[in-house]
Amino acid sequence: MNTPPDPPFPPYNGDRYDVTASVGHQLYLLMNLMRRDIQSRMSQEGLTEAQWRPLWLLKNGRADSLMSLAREMCMDAGAMTRLIDRLETKDLVTRVRSEADRRLIHLRLTAHGEAVVAHVPHVLAAVNNDFLAGFSEADWLQLRSLIGRMNSNGQALQQDKSTP
Repeated sequence: MNTPPDPPFPPYNGDRYDVTASVGHQLYLLMNLMRRDIQSRMSQEGLTEAQWRPLWLLKNGRADSLMSLAREMCMDAGAMTRLIDRLETKDLVTRVRSEADRRLIHLRLTAHGEAVVAHVPHVLAAVNNDFLAGFSEADWLQLRSLIGRMNSNGQALQQDKSTP
């Protein structure tokens, strides 16, 4: 007797969808676990997620203004203004008016902000390494490649939706 062939890809069917078998759901759960671990470790450094993330984005040049931080962190400008006010009160960031365009205000880490953010990459590396326990270098490279492919697919889908 012949066995039926394996179903073709894609692997998900809405009629039989099991969220626990969803790669997206598994990634979501993984991110939640990692986020909780990062938050626990950052709190030992005296930082909340609302504090360390903007400092890290500023340090890495991924943002340099209130609006660019708001975009990167998916926050509205009002909430970001209040957050920057708190970071400024803690002497972690300062606002600097642009020399080229006086309407623009850049955000810069203070010396204290630089010292505080210096702990962030060590915490992030430790959490990632702990979650990768038992992985070989080949496993790690393959995982990064597969996630990269999924990200590329997602970016292409977003691009398709934004193109009329």
